[in-house]
Amino acid sequence: MPKSQAQAIQLFDSHSSTYTYLVFDPDSLDAVIIDPVDNQIERDQKLIQDKGLKVNWALETHAHADHITSAGLLAEHLGLKTAAPEGCHIGTASVQLVDGQMISFGAFALKALHTPGHTAGSMSFYVAANEGGHVFTGDTLLIRGCGRTDFQSGSAEALYHSLTEILFKLPEGTTVWPGHDYQGRTHSSIGDEIKNNVRVAGQTKAQFVATMNNLNLPKPRRIDEAVPANLNSGLRQDAGGEPVRNDVLSIRPADGYAGDVSPELAWHWVQSGEAVMVDVRSDAERAWVGFVPEAKPLAWKQWPVVDVNPEFDAGIQRIAAEGLKIVLLCRSGVRSVAAAQRASQLGIEAFNILEGFEGDPNAEAHRGKLGGWRMRGLPWRQN
Repeated sequence: MPKSQAQAIQLFDSHSSTYTYLVFDPDSLDAVIIDPVDNQIERDQKLIQDKGLKVNWALETHAHADHITSAGLLAEHLGLKTAAPEGCHIGTASVQLVDGQMISFGAFALKALHTPGHTAGSMSFYVAANEGGHVFTGDTLLIRGCGRTDFQSGSAEALYHSLTEILFKLPEGTTVWPGHDYQGRTHSSIGDEIKNNVRVAGQTKAQFVATMNNLNLPKPRRIDEAVPANLNSGLRQDAGGEPVRNDVLSIRPADGYAGDVSPELAWHWVQSGEAVMVDVRSDAERAWVGFVPEAKPLAWKQWPVVDVNPEFDAGIQRIAAEGLKIVLLCRSGVRSVAAAQRASQLGIEAFNILEGFEGDPNAEAHRGKLGGWRMRGLPWRQN
């Protein structure tokens, strides 16, 4: 048994009142991130870098309805693996978690607990410690409350069982880290919630079900946008598999860089001498997955290093000295956005190529079938 205890850093997104957690081994600095939020990716990556953490996993407690996850983006940026509850049908997650499965980080491991009710697939994650441990409950158990049960295959009956027969059976000293709080509270304990949770303490199953079925809450504001995106690990680079029409070879406006362009338009520019293509994937990706012969290699990051390539600025400035537009290619259009933003900060006209080289993963987590340079039949080679 390790002498030290697993540690957790709690982070907050004010737009959705979502808590994200970095849970790590203080000795090895191996870590996992739980319920990351897309618009906080820069904050999270900076903290990971500042703390020297080696984040191996991005975990989801469920398919969220109020924010979009950054799990897929983090996989692109950091090379980590994604894991999600099997019952949530997030097909792009590299691991489909089942009840009791262990996710290791250093000398510790989080135990996946299937706690359905808020959604049919919802999970909590528990790590033991001398004082009772920590449990990350997502929307299943909140401080003095619980998640709603009126959409996404929710069930008040299932939630009552998850609360009383699974979470409340953990040691009473276990710290409860919820997925949300709307009143500034940060954590609780299993013992406190058994005694004081207004939704379930002292309530029979019938009373609890009646309460949950009569909440009449408004529909989550972002549900129609968030749930479909989260079923794809938050990856939304327009790799839908539909052919790009030749009469729509136009630039899509973007925030912080010159714009997004289709693979076809990028190739047209390169062939006509209007632009130079820069491949910002790692050397290993180009060597093993494939490459575009005309593209200049300039990695944005070299896995497994978290830091941006220190030679990127000088490299992109040398390429820009040719006086052409720059079109940036990565795996699925994630790193190329970050690289385009940086190039624009340097005064360079840089465009992101939508869908990237491989496109987004499909329902079986396979790439190359939902858009991307290769699928669109544009020139490429393998070593």
